[in-house]
Amino acid sequence: MQFSSSVGAAVVGTGFIGPVHVEAIRRLGHRVVGILGSTAAKSAAAASSLNLEKGYVTYAELLADPAVRVVHLASPNKLHREQCLIALAAGKHVVCEKPLAMTATEARELVVAAAAHPHLVTAVNYNVRFYPLILEARERLLRGDFGTVFHIVGSYLQDWLLEATDYNWRVDAEAGGDLRAVADIGTHWLDTILFVTGLQVSEVFADLQIVHPTRYKPVGGRETFSAAATANTGAVPIATEDAGTILLRFTSGAKATLTVSQLCAGRKNCIRFDLAAATASLSWNSEEPNALTLGRRAGTEVLERGPGRFSDYPAGHAEGFPDTFKMLYRAVYADILAGRPSTPPLYATFADGLRELELCEAILTSHREQRWVKVSSKDRLQ
Repeated sequence: MQFSSSVGAAVVGTGFIGPVHVEAIRRLGHRVVGILGSTAAKSAAAASSLNLEKGYVTYAELLADPAVRVVHLASPNKLHREQCLIALAAGKHVVCEKPLAMTATEARELVVAAAAHPHLVTAVNYNVRFYPLILEARERLLRGDFGTVFHIVGSYLQDWLLEATDYNWRVDAEAGGDLRAVADIGTHWLDTILFVTGLQVSEVFADLQIVHPTRYKPVGGRETFSAAATANTGAVPIATEDAGTILLRFTSGAKATLTVSQLCAGRKNCIRFDLAAATASLSWNSEEPNALTLGRRAGTEVLERGPGRFSDYPAGHAEGFPDTFKMLYRAVYADILAGRPSTPPLYATFADGLRELELCEAILTSHREQRWVKVSSKDRLQ
């Protein structure tokens, strides 16, 4: 399916995830006008390799381009707040990578700014929501098919930062924030579970782990998920977590346990959960995303992905990671063409991005103080 009219977009960020945005936008039939990197040279190189019209020199140049209606931010976390605010002031729709900001205070500011521009679509790029079987699980759970949710256990595991010589801007608290594994990948799991179940977290207890208090920064840096460089500078002290385990209590009385790790050897990008409810359990694993296991006392059933609004291929034709971006943007761009956000949208809003940062701050406080911490939800808008 393609929209009857094309919307012009620009992407900020030339690392791993920026080109993923570019591909997904194009697959929907929309126009990617150009891309902006951290330097003019990176912009030009990315524009050339992706066959884009423009490699912007500055963010101001990108925002001044009348052909650009939507800005996709795949830049380092520390830039999100300012880039979102400027884009909204310029009248642009915004799709921002997670986390939305560095702190909940910054995220609240962005929620207020989004509310001041109700005709603009503001989304956070939590793409896991758009695996077809995640949407199926959500529909069934919110419909009450399985009764009360008792407890959930899950994890998000990677290994790309396994060695002390593995280095990326994300390990730097100044660029990425005080939380790393939790904010970078843990919030994907949290957003997915809250989206699927409709539950709200009331309290958290966290125990985080820094395995490599010293890392060795490659000359010229390292792109996300790329092979480690061989030449390194001196040792760099690390203050952000490599892994952690979090206990969650929900307002409903349900419980959950989440483990996150960026140094679990052999796990490249694995998000999974087992959810126990009154009449059935649900199990899903992103490494086999086209199957959802429904467990019952009498036995189990494997539900296979079928075609639907957010699935383009017949059952048996696998859809995966790139397709979730396409489907997320299908929902985003449909609202853009409709002239305003839907209520409520399936994609994560800035308010959802704020919720994840409130959870992150409670998790960090819990770890530092080794106690249960209530999750703040003050000034929640939208």
